[in-house]
Amino acid sequence: MSLAQMLQQSGVIESMAGELGIDPQTAKIGAGALLPAIVAGMGRSATGGSSTPDPLGGLGGLAGAILGGGGGGMLDAVLGQSPTPTQQGNDILGTIFGSKDVSRGVAGEVAAMTGIDESVLKKMLPILAMAAAGYMAKNAQGSGGGAGGSAGGSAGGGALGGILGSIVTGMISR
Repeated sequence: MSLAQMLQQSGVIESMAGELGIDPQTAKIGAGALLPAIVAGMGRSATGGSSTPDPLGGLGGLAGAILGGGGGGMLDAVLGQSPTPTQQGNDILGTIFGSKDVSRGVAGEVAAMTGIDESVLKKMLPILAMAAAGYMAKNAQGSGGGAGGSAGGSAGGGALGGILGSIVTGMISR
């Protein structure tokens, strides 16, 4: 199952649409256009595409942002009734894109492609990053990343790396 399908089936798209005051179809189109950039950024982080030395081959910063940001609880936060606390999503975007300018550029490009207002897409980015990261963390915990959300060290990074690899592969093979 692709990450986009998972988000649709889990209710993330509908929850995000309600929070942003847009219709679910617009949210689905926006998410579908933004997810490849998020996943590509995560892929670059996981393969050491960062200029910062990382003993986990690039995944350490991403794993830290995901696991330190609440792990699988981030997906629950997106699906919750109250507004999503997007700081965790912004931290993930900072880790995978490096700067707010890149996030703004992604939103601008997707706005030009889809016709969706750029300000809506900028709000959508951290929510999608949290949903994707939360999904990965939940799956990493389920695949031996640690009990009770305490995936640590290389075990957590390895599990997250495996989940990320399958998501990146799924996105490429669509």
